[in-house]
Amino acid sequence: MSAENSLSIEQVAYEESELYRIRHSAAHVMAQAVLELYPAARLAIGPPIEDGFYYDFDLGRDETGRTVTFKPDDLARIEERMRQIIAGWHPFVYREVSAEEARALFRDQPYKLELIEGLAEGQADEYGNALAEKPVISLYRHDSFEDLCRGPHVEHTGQIPAGGLKLMNVAGAYWRGDEKRPMLQRIYGTAWPGRAELEQYLARLEEAKARDHRQIGRELELFIFDEEVGPGLALWLPRGEIIVEELERLARETEDRLGYQRVRTPHIAKEELYRRSGHVPYYVEDMYPPLEREGARYYLRPMNCPFHHKIFGSKPRSYRDLPLRLAEYGMIYRYEKSGELFGLLRVRGAQQNDGHIYCSWSQLEAEFMEVIELYRFYFRLFGIDKYAMRLSKHSPAGLGKKYVNNPEMWQQTEQLVRQVMEKSGVPFYEAEDEAAFYGPKIDVQIWSAVGREFSLATNQVDFAQPPRFNLVFANAEGELETPLCIHRAPLGSHERMIGFLIEHYAGAFPVWLAPEQARLIPVTDNHNDYAVQVAARLQEAGIRAEVDLGAGRIGAKIRQAQQMKVPYMLVVGDREAASQTVAVRRRDGQQQEAVPVGAFIAHVQERIASRAAGL
Repeated sequence: MSAENSLSIEQVAYEESELYRIRHSAAHVMAQAVLELYPAARLAIGPPIEDGFYYDFDLGRDETGRTVTFKPDDLARIEERMRQIIAGWHPFVYREVSAEEARALFRDQPYKLELIEGLAEGQADEYGNALAEKPVISLYRHDSFEDLCRGPHVEHTGQIPAGGLKLMNVAGAYWRGDEKRPMLQRIYGTAWPGRAELEQYLARLEEAKARDHRQIGRELELFIFDEEVGPGLALWLPRGEIIVEELERLARETEDRLGYQRVRTPHIAKEELYRRSGHVPYYVEDMYPPLEREGARYYLRPMNCPFHHKIFGSKPRSYRDLPLRLAEYGMIYRYEKSGELFGLLRVRGAQQNDGHIYCSWSQLEAEFMEVIELYRFYFRLFGIDKYAMRLSKHSPAGLGKKYVNNPEMWQQTEQLVRQVMEKSGVPFYEAEDEAAFYGPKIDVQIWSAVGREFSLATNQVDFAQPPRFNLVFANAEGELETPLCIHRAPLGSHERMIGFLIEHYAGAFPVWLAPEQARLIPVTDNHNDYAVQVAARLQEAGIRAEVDLGAGRIGAKIRQAQQMKVPYMLVVGDREAASQTVAVRRRDGQQQEAVPVGAFIAHVQERIASRAAGL
């Protein structure tokens, strides 16, 4: 496999790995330790997650009626008790029970009883996922602790590496992610094969903390959030807007080259449009509540696709018009749960690099493949060398509920997407019950320079909405056919993409993307006029340049420019003014004296035009 496609499928199949079993087992050991410390605690769920595990607890209330919370030193005590349990080499013992037995065993555990009811009725597993058939109710026991669980686990607690174990923090979490349900306390932990891997992980966390896009975004004056505006609704500051515009320019140039046509559509539409598209009722829980005016209900749009379907259907279409590729940078609004909002990475208002391709069955493979290649083009441009794509499929149990009820089309489109992915050579894996309600999709996962995983965007095949909107085209024989639709957003949303890029580059953007590309720093006030003249020449040449005319010392001005991650600091004094040159200080520390202004302009213009990665 090439360096570009460095992520192997074995790495992706986390649920089948030994590390997954270790972390799942560590979660059970942690729950035992908590119960010993707080015998009245009520248990929720404790799954492995990326890089670790967690368990949710309800510690109840004290004699005054106040909610009991973990104390500052509890994590250390719980972790120490976990090590003692691990040292006991207690086997994990599996058994199956009836619903009646399970209810009796967990009679004092209301959250477990709720899970048991879902399992007994065959409705949902412990994570709320729809079940295809009534499951077996199973338990795992180690030492004195037994939990409702389907596994997998290690053979005994001694296989949990005590040196690779650490409890990280306590956070709040709503039961089953529902804001209307009780708030629980979640303990996060991590577990690795040994101490060396744990220390490497902790070092990565420190690096990731230093690259936190929320902190860097404030420092570089890129964006803000304001509670009076509303959570999850970003305000782009002038410097951040420059990055937004550069990304949109990149998308426009790329999509123009690939034959897309640009459209623009409203931010709001009547309920009937979303009923026709299927977003109501399939997606309504993720939408903002409707507005009512003059007897009609309107929704803020959660997707751009219904508008594009209307544009396709606005006039007769022929096979000669296909494939028709429509693109838009459209704002979308989704009511993400407040506990899931996270800076730019999870917002309620996002500007999406959206596009829809209408094509025949015979064109689908080539068009889908071209979208995959578009992703790869962007990955190379941004230096993303670790990524994977997930083929998200439907679940038969969700037909008619979570998914459009057309099993034949589901199987046909899923097989076609699978074939395209196999031909592309891009690493991918398959996941059931993760599709869009109208068809299978490819979910794109990328990793930043410090190894943090991001969900970037999706590439979806839609067989359901075109017939809902009566979209047709005349084929070569003059007969009417229904097109397929590919939904694609290779740059995702501006918000999430920029959040990723801030952390990927640690705020030190490549020159073409940097909000400020050069800063003129005069040695004394006597050199202000020359600095302003040079800045004007740079600006006329299309370079974003500013002049620091403040009263501070030159050293302080240079440090300030470095803190703002400005690629080039141009120091000008008597010698530079006399020779029409600049002294160049790059943010990577390199310096060059007496560079002619014209030569510097030519260099920067080349960096911008080629969207080069380096300075």
